[in-house]
Amino acid sequence: METVILVVIIAVVLLGAIGGLVVGTRRKKSLPAPPPSATPDLTAPPAEPHVGDEAETPRDEERRTIEEVDLPVVVEPEAPAIEVPEPTAGRLVRLRARLSRSQNALGKGLLTLLSREHLDDETWEEIEEILLTADVGVMPTQELVDGLRERVKVLGTRTPDELRGLLREELLKLVGTDVDRVVKTEPEGRKPGVVMVVGVNGTGKTTTTGKLARVLVADGRTVVLGAADTFRAAAADQLQTWGERVGAYTVRGPEGGDPASIAFDAVKEGKEMGVDVVLIDTAGRLHTKTGLMDELGKVKRVVEKQAPLDEVLLVLDATTGQNGLVQARVFAEVVDITGIVLTKLDGTAKGGIVVAVQRELGVPVKLIGLGEGADDLAPFEPEAFVDALIGD
Repeated sequence: METVILVVIIAVVLLGAIGGLVVGTRRKKSLPAPPPSATPDLTAPPAEPHVGDEAETPRDEERRTIEEVDLPVVVEPEAPAIEVPEPTAGRLVRLRARLSRSQNALGKGLLTLLSREHLDDETWEEIEEILLTADVGVMPTQELVDGLRERVKVLGTRTPDELRGLLREELLKLVGTDVDRVVKTEPEGRKPGVVMVVGVNGTGKTTTTGKLARVLVADGRTVVLGAADTFRAAAADQLQTWGERVGAYTVRGPEGGDPASIAFDAVKEGKEMGVDVVLIDTAGRLHTKTGLMDELGKVKRVVEKQAPLDEVLLVLDATTGQNGLVQARVFAEVVDITGIVLTKLDGTAKGGIVVAVQRELGVPVKLIGLGEGADDLAPFEPEAFVDALIGD
């Protein structure tokens, strides 16, 4: 039985092989032979560009050398023009008209009362009220009234010119004409002079520092500015702009950086550059903030490790009146104020603050701000100031 099955399988395999050979022979016979003359028409692919070759097929054209090619002209940005500030001599005299427009209500009021035929107690009380309203202060007011009463009693008949003369003399006594009001920027035997500017926020401290730089440049001095106000946004930019306008170099640091370090570096660079004056603008701070006031004292001590401080100028807003005196008292305790800068004096009828702040601190008013213009900071001149108060 097994033999029969084996014979059947072999027979099936042989039949399948013979069938395949027959089919293959028929397929080969059905394929036509290619014509002997047919040649395939092949197009060569474009050559790949090598490194440095143009991507497109190169064209025959005239080549130019680098010298023949017109290159674009690079225009360097223009440096800001250096301004020539107005000379400081006679600034307050030039600004007298502006000062008198805002201040002479005090002088006119006093002259009107003093011109009365009978100066009784009620009139003298009105005179005191005018002086107190102008922020002259209680003690200076009493001194002025007592001096005027005595001199008017002796004089008897009074002409307008005589009254104006009396009032002028008494006001000059209060303001003081024998005080040294020069901003100390020329220390003997060394350079630079070092000036630190302090004050509360909003008094115009940074602007005053920039204007003071103009005053010094106008007098032929070279200046470095120290932007130690690192707390107020853009304060350093503002100061640098002031400096660039007159050719003064500004030392600054990162916003929120250590003010003492910047002040120290400003004095150091000022010494290395051999400039005449270094002006240091400090951060504005409320006089009631003990921590900030202590930091201001630190700035002063750090600066003095490089060079002695020749001036510490306190900037006060003339419109703040008695509150300004409180500020002045606290600042004087921390950093030994040597001079006062009164700003916004053109916008107030309270010129008596000049007298009051000098009495409070025992230091003179050295500079006054009379407007928003770049050259509206002027050295304080008592005679011109009093003349502006009482008018012509």
